[in-house]
Amino acid sequence: MIRKAQIADVKNIQKLLMTFANQGDMLSRSLSELYESLRDFYVAEDEGVLLGAAALHVVWDDLAEVRSVAVVEDAGRKGIGSSLVQACISEACEIGLKRIFCLTYKPDFFAKHGFRLVDKAELPQKVWGDCIKCPKFPDCDENAMILDL
Repeated sequence: MIRKAQIADVKNIQKLLMTFANQGDMLSRSLSELYESLRDFYVAEDEGVLLGAAALHVVWDDLAEVRSVAVVEDAGRKGIGSSLVQACISEACEIGLKRIFCLTYKPDFFAKHGFRLVDKAELPQKVWGDCIKCPKFPDCDENAMILDL
């Protein structure tokens, strides 16, 4: 089941994201950041067990980011990540966004959802808002991708 995240999910979301952050696959998120951005998050659960998470974070009047897409290892390859990304795309359409983007090491996954590769220079709001705080900045090795809605 895909649903909007709730307060009780935050610590489990952080634990899931840290699994991937510790592998260098995504940025870690503090509990404070997660509580502040709780309304951005969707979760996938089965019988009360968190299986995945993803967030749609509005960056500007026409732009949002799909971020923190993560699925527990045992639940991979079952369509959970796709369902979470689709929930973010649907919400972006509902609230009137024109474009959504992601920074990813999995471009093939996002290409299946209609995202296309772009130069990071096309995302100045992201670069100067979040990327500048990243330990990999300015040598980011993630792929920037955009979906026009």
